[in-house]
Amino acid sequence: MANLLLLLTAALWGFGFIAQVLGMEHLEPFAFNGYRFLVGALSLLPLIYFFHKKNKLDLGDKKSLIVGASLMGLLLFVGASLQQVGLLYTTAANAGFITGLYIVIVPILGLALKHKTGLNTWLGCGLALIGLYFLSVKEGLSIGYGDTLQLVGAFFWALHILVIDHFTKKNSALALSLIQFSICGVLSLITSLFIETTSVENIVSASGALLYGGLVSVGIAYTLQIVAQKKAHPAHASIILSLEAVFAALGGMWLLDQMLTEKELFGCGLMLAGMIISQVSIRSLLQPRVQKKHA
Repeated sequence: MANLLLLLTAALWGFGFIAQVLGMEHLEPFAFNGYRFLVGALSLLPLIYFFHKKNKLDLGDKKSLIVGASLMGLLLFVGASLQQVGLLYTTAANAGFITGLYIVIVPILGLALKHKTGLNTWLGCGLALIGLYFLSVKEGLSIGYGDTLQLVGAFFWALHILVIDHFTKKNSALALSLIQFSICGVLSLITSLFIETTSVENIVSASGALLYGGLVSVGIAYTLQIVAQKKAHPAHASIILSLEAVFAALGGMWLLDQMLTEKELFGCGLMLAGMIISQVSIRSLLQPRVQKKHA
């Protein structure tokens, strides 16, 4: 049951790329992100209230909470901005798979923090890079502007994951998320105010995509992830969640008519294999399940 919930989470996140593309038919990138993440922040309030009533909301050190959430919010703003602007110039499939490279990048960046990494990480990284070549590199060995933005963004998503890993050991994951989503939303709207033009009519027209991007991708999917990972094997969870990229590609073909060439499909396959291999180690598969702490 836990694995099925994780698969549903990956699907909701993958189709979130479709909502991001459709939303920009009415709103410009920063405006869409601003309202989307503020909706996401609001969607977490019922969860926070629930855990608070159950006395399971341990905020931890307040200074650490503010510092951590602020840093997370800033990194989220940069990563989400690069991703959203990049979607103007590339497909949902490319965005999903290239963004998913953070799964491979995280353990490599972790070396600077003296995190251990195994042979599977380097093998996965090699496969993912070869896949990226087939997916994104054009004639003349050039990479598209949109794919470049997604690739740079993947490094910020990786940094974001490392910061989350550090601060969720000391503070409530829900509280950190509420603050970081709020910061990202406010920064996005401030940026939009200076460089974009938005009307109430635009917001209403994009309401469906905003609700999916904020309520479903953030509120519902985040809740499912918390529930599922309490019972799922950590290695299995990482592999299943990496299927987010596959659902983004399927959604792009189904709903946006963004068809992939055989070369691009081959690249996607290699990238997915690299993501999965980077998460698999015999040691982790043999370890007993680790129960997550409360929110």
